[in-house]
Amino acid sequence: MIGHDGEQIGILKTHEAIAKAEEVGLDLIMMSPNAKPPVCKIMDYGKYKYDQSKKASEARKKQHVIQVKEVKVRATTDQHDLEVKLRNVRKFLEAGNKVKVSLRFRGREMAYTNQGREQLEHIAEAVKDLGKPEKMPNMEGRQMIMIINPLKK
Repeated sequence: MIGHDGEQIGILKTHEAIAKAEEVGLDLIMMSPNAKPPVCKIMDYGKYKYDQSKKASEARKKQHVIQVKEVKVRATTDQHDLEVKLRNVRKFLEAGNKVKVSLRFRGREMAYTNQGREQLEHIAEAVKDLGKPEKMPNMEGRQMIMIINPLKK
């Protein structure tokens, strides 16, 4: 058993431990029930739960949820339109999000998959200062997909 001020009291029977906790006006809390003998501590349970919820909310505030943003291009996308798409990719990577660049082929465009691969490699090269490809361009049906991870700051 551990006292309310953090000192170790020793091994006590359950009813003695409860009596000591009531004597101080606090609660007896079982900290690790699987230990031999179980470890209990005298503390204010309401304050303990409040502190735990505060720690959990602090941890949630500090974490960053990574989202996957998608940018769609075509094998025949012109240079200016591609620059606009690249600007979006850069913005997403700066925000710390993953970017999925997908390139869809229609009809006879399937004959020009190498042109699409060059397009995606150009995008990867243009944003290499902000992110690196997690998954290099590969075909999935009629789509070619590449995923870019942001670099650690």
